[in-house]
Amino acid sequence: MESDLKPPLAEQVRRSLQLPLPKTLKRVEALHYMSEYKDEPMHNSSILELAKLDFNLLQRLHLKELKALSRWEESAISILPEYLKKFYLKLISTFKEFENELKQDEKYRVSFSIKAFQVLSINYLQEAEWSHHNYKPRFNDQVEVSSICSGAPLACVGLFVGMGDTATKEVLKWALGCTDAVKASAVVTRLMNDLASFKRGKNKNDVASSVECYISEHGVTDDVAIAKIGSMIEDAWKTTNQARFELAQLFPAVQRVVNVSISMWFMYANQKDAFTFSNGLDRTIRRMFVNPIRF
Repeated sequence: MESDLKPPLAEQVRRSLQLPLPKTLKRVEALHYMSEYKDEPMHNSSILELAKLDFNLLQRLHLKELKALSRWEESAISILPEYLKKFYLKLISTFKEFENELKQDEKYRVSFSIKAFQVLSINYLQEAEWSHHNYKPRFNDQVEVSSICSGAPLACVGLFVGMGDTATKEVLKWALGCTDAVKASAVVTRLMNDLASFKRGKNKNDVASSVECYISEHGVTDDVAIAKIGSMIEDAWKTTNQARFELAQLFPAVQRVVNVSISMWFMYANQKDAFTFSNGLDRTIRRMFVNPIRF
């Protein structure tokens, strides 16, 4: 069918078959579409010019925000061992900085982020114990712990801290509970990363991945384990879509979590680890954040 289509529709269909639109980062797709829109018979040059202006203005804002992320602040602390002091100082300072940026009636939100970080730390410790004892956990146990260790649940809670009126206590409790869309986001993050890492090969001290645990527990081949985990990723995506409908009253928050899941397809599609080896993303990142669209 694709061969019977003319540009730019042929290219749009090819992209959608490779990565469906609901799993696409909207600004990346916008870059593609703006370059193709001029070739459409009914295109409007004024709309295209406004779209490019809008993209460039938002790009400048994003660049300012990226530069602001480098700010840190330290204060004295004496009760920790030397190797932890600097890390802990920066950690406490970061949470304090978040709190200082919020209005008085919003400061409680930071406590949810702290709790999410504590949950992450507990699961990090579990992974460290497995690694130290050279223990390979059962598959379900590994997925439960490592999904939290992916950092996605913490990210989902942290995303809401400065999200204005959307960040209600109901939303924060939902995110911290790590159910439906939040849990699905964690599963997508962990399993897509594991598939990419398995293809590349693990480091000596890495804890056993979900792929390795499934192979060990079920006595199957690499291909069978990869197929099983691929199906779990698709099931997690279905859970994500279902949450959009079932949690309509929380939709802006749910969509923010969905965006985390979408970004994983951007990082790990086709079992490629663009998070570790980011050269493949260099051009796209420069187009989104550095190089303005030319008129």
